[in-house]
Amino acid sequence: MNTTKAAALVLLGASLAFPAQAQASNIKMCIFDIAGRSGPAFAQARDYAVAAKGWGANIELEAYVDERLAAEDFKTGKCDAAAISTLRGRQFNKFVGSIDSIGAVPTYKHLRTVIDLMSSPKLNDKMTSGLFEVAGILPIGAAYVMVNDRAINSVEKAAGKKIAVLDYDKSQAKMVQQLGAQPVASEVINFGTKFNNGQVDIIAAPAIAYQPLELYKGIGSKGGIYRFPLVQLTANILIRKDKFPEGFGQKSRVWIQQQFDRAIALVDTSEKAVPAAAWLDIPAGDREKYDVLMRESRIQMTADGFYDPEMMKILKRIRCRLDASLGECADKREL
Repeated sequence: MNTTKAAALVLLGASLAFPAQAQASNIKMCIFDIAGRSGPAFAQARDYAVAAKGWGANIELEAYVDERLAAEDFKTGKCDAAAISTLRGRQFNKFVGSIDSIGAVPTYKHLRTVIDLMSSPKLNDKMTSGLFEVAGILPIGAAYVMVNDRAINSVEKAAGKKIAVLDYDKSQAKMVQQLGAQPVASEVINFGTKFNNGQVDIIAAPAIAYQPLELYKGIGSKGGIYRFPLVQLTANILIRKDKFPEGFGQKSRVWIQQQFDRAIALVDTSEKAVPAAAWLDIPAGDREKYDVLMRESRIQMTADGFYDPEMMKILKRIRCRLDASLGECADKREL
């Protein structure tokens, strides 16, 4: 046997014996970013792709400005991985998808505790649901109530008003109806336009959307933003588990968890960029009333199947660990 043939056989034998180590698998990852390839989510995804090579995956990034399409392409297998909002990701993992429940995570300190826990190997089995695995959770920012008229300064005054709700998250419409307001089915791609054009009176959005979606147009000279987090919005890295090397998801969750400060710095910059005059404060007495209202809504929506009961228990324990004086800590309904 000549030297060339011998070498070829050795290489063939090595590739057959060690197929997984021969080269990292090629992966298509769809990234939702309202600013496309120039946006902050896509910038973070570039760094993620570099890190993923060390875990055995060559990731090719594709930007989507329409989150609905990104989620659909992931569901149908056109994408092997996706970065979308946790609200949209609830269809792939209800446990993790319930983190973004109304009033359940009051501050970024609470959110850090939640994400730290979700990155623990002890919860690995909860990260997988069928074909799909949650490979990371990142903060997007608190969703604040934005109004086109400051006279809408109470739950009672919201009655009859038009409020944009995400069409795929039925819990939002249910909550709005309980307030006596009118839900207007919307999408991430158009809720800002509806607010700016006066088609709706109220939206809930993070500060990171203020400039890109030109929400200052909807707020105008009469409206404002209530400095009261309705929900902590997060993003999910989702993967089709069979397309990735064994153990990829856990390595990814730890890496994503380590990016928390970077993500919060971006959130903080966005919130500080909103003009001070646009912010409105809620009286302390009313805040307590709204906390109770959100808790009651959360309990009802858990009973109706919108939220995962186990996640609700975890989030309550975190709230009471950080503030044992809360009235809800003696309430057994979320235990």
